[in-house]
Amino acid sequence: MYNIVTVADLIQISPQDHEKRSARALEDNINAKYADKVIHRVGLVVGLFDILKFSEGLIGHGTGIVNVHVDFRLIVFRPFKGEILQGRIVANDEYGIRVSMDFFDDVWVPGPVMLFDNSLYNSAEDAWVWKTDDGVELFFDRNETVRFRVEAETWNDQAPQNRPGEAQDPEEYTKSPYTITASMQQSGLGPLLWWEDAEGEEGEGEAEG
Repeated sequence: MYNIVTVADLIQISPQDHEKRSARALEDNINAKYADKVIHRVGLVVGLFDILKFSEGLIGHGTGIVNVHVDFRLIVFRPFKGEILQGRIVANDEYGIRVSMDFFDDVWVPGPVMLFDNSLYNSAEDAWVWKTDDGVELFFDRNETVRFRVEAETWNDQAPQNRPGEAQDPEEYTKSPYTITASMQQSGLGPLLWWEDAEGEEGEGEAEG
């Protein structure tokens, strides 16, 4: 789920940070620039792991800004295909289910193709429902904690594509830079409550026997 990646970049230290130790100033500015941001085809940056090396600082003429070339490593969130993760349902609609992991909100489970067979969207309940072979209806309710399987990832490069002065397509601003497509169609996936209840019933049956 997490990876360590090496990055080389020019980090700028503003005059108000000059009173800090060099390493601390670099750490703060690297985190400010990268933490909680997506690097295209690398992943979501969780934070700085460590600093490998840095150059002498060069002070910009008339600005007081110190420019430092830094090699550092970042902790990055990018799960692999087939990995089982846990999150919380935050939205349901006729197209599928959106899941949040608190620090990452762009997990999408398309319905019904990535849900259990015989799953349908119930607009009155605003939830997807799985009708089991026994005729039991199990709901994918909002705020339920769920397990899901990573199936694919989608990247949207949000770097400006237009020439200076040209209008940017408004839709480009609404696309997530990184989206995970997931499934909940195998035993053990979906709301944890389903499987906890099933395990409890099995345990009671064994005790009675």
